Amino acid sequence: MESKLDEVISAALDLNIEERAQVVAKLLLSLDEPSESEVERQWIEEAQRRLSEFREGRVQGTPAEDVFRRAMDDIS
Repeated sequence: MESKLDEVISAALDLNIEERAQVVAKLLLSLDEPSESEVERQWIEEAQRRLSEFREGRVQGTPAEDVFRRAMDDIS
């Protein structure tokens, strides 16, 4: 019985050269994607950076009612 990997490779080899190049490019890009824990770490760092900027007065907050009103306006 052929494994899923063997099936995928066999199907990929049946593609023309341009299609195979697209498959290779997508596979290579997928290797560069951060893991779920890396994404979570990056979001935590971003949240901490934004909170620091807010506390130091470098940025101003937006009232929640304004945010929700704009979001609702975008939907309509």
